[in-house]
Amino acid sequence: MPETSLEELEQAIGHRFRQPELIERALTHRSAAANGVPEGPAVHNEQLEYLGDAVLGMLVSEYLLQAFPQWSEGQLSRSRARLVNAGSLCSAARRLGLGEHLRVGRGEEKTGGREKPALLADAFEAVVAAIYLDAGLGAAREFVGRALLHAALESDAGKLERSDHKSALQELLQARGLPPARYDVVREAGPDHRKTFWVEVSSPGMVGATGEGSTKKEAEQSAAAQALEGLLRSESGENAKNV
Repeated sequence: MPETSLEELEQAIGHRFRQPELIERALTHRSAAANGVPEGPAVHNEQLEYLGDAVLGMLVSEYLLQAFPQWSEGQLSRSRARLVNAGSLCSAARRLGLGEHLRVGRGEEKTGGREKPALLADAFEAVVAAIYLDAGLGAAREFVGRALLHAALESDAGKLERSDHKSALQELLQARGLPPARYDVVREAGPDHRKTFWVEVSSPGMVGATGEGSTKKEAEQSAAAQALEGLLRSESGENAKNV
């Protein structure tokens, strides 16, 4: 990697590497072997991606525990999953401009590999590992907070705090030995730029429920919330009868 390019990247990342070979490896995709880079795990980023995934999961878990001490294990797990999914990591990688510094093969270059969400998400994880190996956990923690957590929580804090009703419904159905829920759009209304959707959720052994929203996903969450409320109410009634 040219010295000027490395300096620009370090400035964007906010970390100066004592071992610059680590960041070069973190941004080298396996396909770069086709460009004359020798094949082998020591020269591309897959092993760093593996390590970065583990470090990232631990740091995000640590942050959520400190930021939201009142949350349940389920809320913490769902929030961590949202923060470390490929879409979130891809967005963070794009904010840092990692795609411009990726080393990819000619085939990936022709098919837009520098902008592929999967490659960018993997590169972000590899960069986390590179910083961890170069300067330790504290440096990795600062990078993850600055590059991922602060931006994600500012733009998505409301969603992060809300329960995932679809997941909660699925867990309850599974606990009762019932099949997974099915979601069907039963009605749409309004112009294309301002539509309202009605979605019905159903499962054998469960009274169906309908929810509405400005998107199908929002309507599905609303329907799941209604179904959850009905299931829990019936459960409370059954328990009261048995007392």
